[in-house]
Amino acid sequence: MVSRRRFLGYSIAGMFTIASGCRPPDSQQVSSPPASSSLKSQFLDSKMGLAGKRNYLLGYPVNMNTPPEGFFSWRRQLRRTGIGDFSYNNVGNPFAESPIPFHTHDFERELILRFAKNYGFPANDTWGFLSHSGTDSNMHGMYMGRTVLKARTGVEPKCYFTKEAHYSIQILRDLLGMESIYVDALPDAWMDPADLKSKISENKNHPALVVATIGTTFKGGIDHIDEIGKAVEGHEHYIHLDAALFGGYLPYTDGKNLVQFTDSSIAERRYDSIAVSCHKFFGFPSPAGLFITTQSNFDEFNKEYSNIHDPEYIGHVPGTITCSRDAVKPAEFWYFSNAGDMRRQAKDALFIMENTTFLMNELLSHFPHLNPVRSNSLSNTVYFKKPSDELVRKYSLATMHLTSNSERDEYAHVMVMPHASKKVITEFLEDMDKHMRN
Repeated sequence: MVSRRRFLGYSIAGMFTIASGCRPPDSQQVSSPPASSSLKSQFLDSKMGLAGKRNYLLGYPVNMNTPPEGFFSWRRQLRRTGIGDFSYNNVGNPFAESPIPFHTHDFERELILRFAKNYGFPANDTWGFLSHSGTDSNMHGMYMGRTVLKARTGVEPKCYFTKEAHYSIQILRDLLGMESIYVDALPDAWMDPADLKSKISENKNHPALVVATIGTTFKGGIDHIDEIGKAVEGHEHYIHLDAALFGGYLPYTDGKNLVQFTDSSIAERRYDSIAVSCHKFFGFPSPAGLFITTQSNFDEFNKEYSNIHDPEYIGHVPGTITCSRDAVKPAEFWYFSNAGDMRRQAKDALFIMENTTFLMNELLSHFPHLNPVRSNSLSNTVYFKKPSDELVRKYSLATMHLTSNSERDEYAHVMVMPHASKKVITEFLEDMDKHMRN
């Protein structure tokens, strides 16, 4: 736990550093060049009107609600200690001793352990860190998986995922130099375990790095990790979960089991690592991500990683691809791991489930010709044939071409986030009706 004494220790360190002259006096601070003043004014003026439009962002998985006042109070406390006011750096492994005192590893460790508990990781076998983004978390999961599988077998693994997975997986697979094996997706957008098993048997001489998606990007499908586990049984494998959005709210729903590391009926782990975005469901006002795995996975990975990278300079093998890491984000996101804010998150999860059901029922009742689909009852995503361009612009709807019943049409989707109130959804439906009539 980060105690008040520990926090005051930060405060003393921060005040001492400022008093020691590490922060330049105001007279030495560089002001903005005069030529930039008009640009600054134009930019700020253009952004002033956006605040009133944020609740109309329906096409992308970002929580546009302002965090509670408690978060900003916490942020001010951090600033008074110097965190966010002068340079702090979370270089290295947050579960190892840092060579410099200006870090927030204490907060980072605690938030990882708190969220790991939400996902059913054992308290005595947990490792992770706060990454720069969900993609960064996926990169670490895939890199860890590739490294341990190659170390175990001496053979490069092949990467298995569906075309419903987030586009970052294709980028990262290319970056890591891995061969892709595309697995078929079933109509509700989840990975076909039978096809996965078949394709693994065709490549039985290579270990399998499986990237499962808990909440596919456009359709909101959920890969069934237990079925995936059965498909890879008896074959050397590593399963990484991309749960960028759904991993935030599922622990507060009847679908909690879908992201649990262990299950009462299954003795062994169900997956190896998980990535969850901080700026999506939680509403953290800056891109960041959780990466959580087991300490045993990390130790196995880090043993191999130390053969590649031995940074005597910082006193330990960091286990992260990125070297210097943002120290402000872990300290700030720590607020979202407290019990009070988790109660808020539980309410938000219920809110989005109820409003997604409302949206789906209304679309089925009034716009069945748009072929609305909700892949599963735990998805906050409803997709349907694309409405007018004006509605797409007003509500920032994401669009894609999909093939249904041998016909290729352009579709749009709505992702019901905590800012998407029933009032906003009703306005969207009324606008839809108006444009259909014109």
